[in-house]
Amino acid sequence: MRGKRFAVLVAVIALVSGATSADAIVGGTPARVADTPWVVAITTTDGQLICGGALVAPDKVVTAAHCVVPKGVLGKNQRPAEQLRVVAGRTDLRSKVEGVEAAVASVWRHPDYVEVTKGDDVAVLTLAQALQYRTIALGETGDDGVVLGWGRTAEDSPPAMSLRKVTVPILPDSECLQKEPDYRQGAMLCAGRGGRDACTGDSGGPLVVRGRLAGVVSFGRGCARPDEPGVYTRLANYRQTLGF
Repeated sequence: MRGKRFAVLVAVIALVSGATSADAIVGGTPARVADTPWVVAITTTDGQLICGGALVAPDKVVTAAHCVVPKGVLGKNQRPAEQLRVVAGRTDLRSKVEGVEAAVASVWRHPDYVEVTKGDDVAVLTLAQALQYRTIALGETGDDGVVLGWGRTAEDSPPAMSLRKVTVPILPDSECLQKEPDYRQGAMLCAGRGGRDACTGDSGGPLVVRGRLAGVVSFGRGCARPDEPGVYTRLANYRQTLGF
């Protein structure tokens, strides 16, 4: 999955335009799962990074709906649960010593999801076992948020594979509507004005505001491009649907 995000056409446009890469998540710093034990990685059974996620209950992970759809596929197709693994408690995904790998028992994807720019980009993985890590509660938005992930540190770099974090300003809906034509007020939020951002591989990962899970990485135009915000699923809008 092209982690942070982008709809397939946007990804193609980014490659054609020869967009310049940004400094190392982009513009971020190393993080430790010991400090954020609820952040998890979603991988294939052979360890390839697909997305990030957040542990909201011992056996429940919230992520993006597009993370459970095969790359480049629209509509109702979905990755089978048995093809997914959740890695928890592991700062460096290349390590096999730290943390645990859990099988996924079932996948719920928002029934109205079609593609990232249309919204409803949220999914829940039910794990085959309860994990012994601290969970995170859903919360509201604010002035700033922290995004975490194992994805690329620039548009043209490989995934970091070691957890990173970055603080981004959360923009008012009025600004988001001006910058992103597909923005759905109430169901989405956007953050960042360039230089600091999530990137490919960070999709589904947590946006944390005041210690609570406010959003998951959904889509954007490139990574950390000047004056280009990232768009996130606003989880407060789905609280009743998710039941957390």
